[in-house]
Amino acid sequence: MANSQGIQLVDLDEQGIDRAFRADVLAGLAQEQKAIPARWLYDDAGSQLFEDITQVPEYYPTRAETEILENRGEEFAEAIGAGRAVVEFGSGSSVKTPLLLKAIEPGAYVPLDIAGDFLRAAAADLSAKFPGLPVHPVEADFTKKVELPAEVADMPKLGFFPGSTIGNMVPRTAVDLLRSMRETLSDRAKLLIGMDLIKDRKVLEAAYDDAAGVTAEFNLNLLRRINRELDGTIPVDKFHHEARWNDTFARIEMHAVADADVEFAVAGQTFAMQAGETIHTENSHKFDVRSANTLLLAGHWTPVARWTDAEGRFSVILAEATIKRPAP
Repeated sequence: MANSQGIQLVDLDEQGIDRAFRADVLAGLAQEQKAIPARWLYDDAGSQLFEDITQVPEYYPTRAETEILENRGEEFAEAIGAGRAVVEFGSGSSVKTPLLLKAIEPGAYVPLDIAGDFLRAAAADLSAKFPGLPVHPVEADFTKKVELPAEVADMPKLGFFPGSTIGNMVPRTAVDLLRSMRETLSDRAKLLIGMDLIKDRKVLEAAYDDAAGVTAEFNLNLLRRINRELDGTIPVDKFHHEARWNDTFARIEMHAVADADVEFAVAGQTFAMQAGETIHTENSHKFDVRSANTLLLAGHWTPVARWTDAEGRFSVILAEATIKRPAP
């Protein structure tokens, strides 16, 4: 395994607390509609729970995207070309990434993830499956520009962002992320990105509230993380998970709902919630062709190819870094 030094962008205070996590949680709990950015769902436990979610029957996106990656390998190879450094934003699943790497003959693989232990395990797994492929894991917050390892500096890059993770962000934040990806990957880059499609409400709600309760555990794990890392006293047993379709914004919303009036402390500050009040923890926006194109173009990426699964549930889009022009 060709391993570079991990780049640590997490800002820890003298007690080892992530300052950004604390700031986001305290600001979010102070709002009238309490809300915490979805990226904080993905500590090591949350990342593993998400991998478990991808295996439940109701959660179709992983199966649909995997179908595309399995069946369109030759088309990917032709459109992308060999020798690119594949930079995966979120080290992701051991299922999808090998399908892409097998198809396109990459020059290197650079997984980026904020969850260090999960990142290193995923990188080791990929390195074992592709013993001749240089693997350079980078522990980083990829919502900001990331300095990539020197070993891949001169290679053309392919960003890989599967799973419709872009849908977890409101449009403004999604555009900011796409622009930071553009800065990380440079001018000759391409981006292969998954985007889930709008479909029947019942199918969508079931996908985010599975009968086995895995998604509920994933959602409530955030409250446990707050208690553990921020000296919180949230009574997790007095909350339940709820998935809601918001048609105005074309998104599924995940909420942690208080079952009773509760009071608790986080990082020395006190908060109160009434029964039925919620902490909004995640969005999952769904797209059609026009909204997907608009988002990518706003993020300085130009769509050049698109693939869907046989049932038309999910799309994988290839885009090129938009060349800056002084005028239309």
